[in-house]
Amino acid sequence: MGQRYRAAFIRGGTSKAIVFRLEDLPADRAAWDAIFLRAMGTPDRYGRQLNGMGGGVSSLSKVCVVGPATVEGADVDYTFAQVQIREARVDYSGNCGNMSSSIGPFAIDERLLPTPPDGPICVRIHNTNTRKIIHAHFEVRDGQSVEAGTLEIPGVDGPGAPVRLDFLSPGGASTGRLLPTGSPLDELQTTALGATRASLVDAANACVFVPAAAVGLVGTELPDEIAAHPTALEQLKQLRLAASVAMGISASLEEAAAKPMIPLIAIVSPPADSITLDGERIAASQVDLVVRMISSGQPHRALPLTGSLCTAVAMQIEGTVVHEAARAERDATALRLAMPSGVLTVAAKVSHGASGWHADSGCFYRTTRRLFDGHVYA
Repeated sequence: MGQRYRAAFIRGGTSKAIVFRLEDLPADRAAWDAIFLRAMGTPDRYGRQLNGMGGGVSSLSKVCVVGPATVEGADVDYTFAQVQIREARVDYSGNCGNMSSSIGPFAIDERLLPTPPDGPICVRIHNTNTRKIIHAHFEVRDGQSVEAGTLEIPGVDGPGAPVRLDFLSPGGASTGRLLPTGSPLDELQTTALGATRASLVDAANACVFVPAAAVGLVGTELPDEIAAHPTALEQLKQLRLAASVAMGISASLEEAAAKPMIPLIAIVSPPADSITLDGERIAASQVDLVVRMISSGQPHRALPLTGSLCTAVAMQIEGTVVHEAARAERDATALRLAMPSGVLTVAAKVSHGASGWHADSGCFYRTTRRLFDGHVYA
């Protein structure tokens, strides 16, 4: 039997993660990887993580660590770890927006912060991966976060209490610049495709956006269809690696391959009728953009929320392939993204001045639920 560590298993948005208190982990962070890998059941050559808590897909192979704040303007620190499935690798290069929704409630429920009075509360979260501040707004009752509510989000069966996440100045989270190359439109060179038009944008997490047609897709395909396509995943992989180098995230394609989390890569297409994973029809009139994303090499069954926020920001930047594909008349306070699990609504405030484009803020709503707590063995 391995060593046991106090932890909780929590759903945040459309992801699930093991959430640790910082005080319960070794002070030497070099020891964390082995603990997280063992707890998740990685590496697993079968891709199922049956020997751990992971679920065999990137959205279910995550770890969060919460501890005292180390910067002004924050109440807690939050570190995110993406645990790979088949390879013994832990990636700390980006944040998870979905799991960010669980951090404020976790801090209150674990008494990491003073017990607040009943009513609405704001917990200010410092994400150490991106060095950005997130404000989490939710309700508290009898000293605990409220989970029961009426908000339903695409990809989660059943309602919950809303958690509003405000990302403050999300631009440059991964690279230090909203437009890492200085341009809203670039050409990426790959052996599979030659020159491909792409937009490299960094808000909440770095993302590379390409038109769906560039990789032989319509844009409305479901994840299994993308995975089964004879060339799309390999082409998208090459584009992601080239973008990583172009954005300054990696110095070489080989180094980029060792950083599977960022940049995220998305294919975008204009509003069109589509079908969700549960067979529901989404009419073109209901959305402003159709988006599909690849996360850690796998077609995402919803959308990473950091990627969704970056998409919403990119929609507001003239000259990007995202702006080009998006509905011309749209509401920046409620941008509607069609994805495999439904329609995700995101708000993004973007401004343009003498110094160029600036991402002022981004906002969306999630729900969260603690599934169990106790100890995990690693």
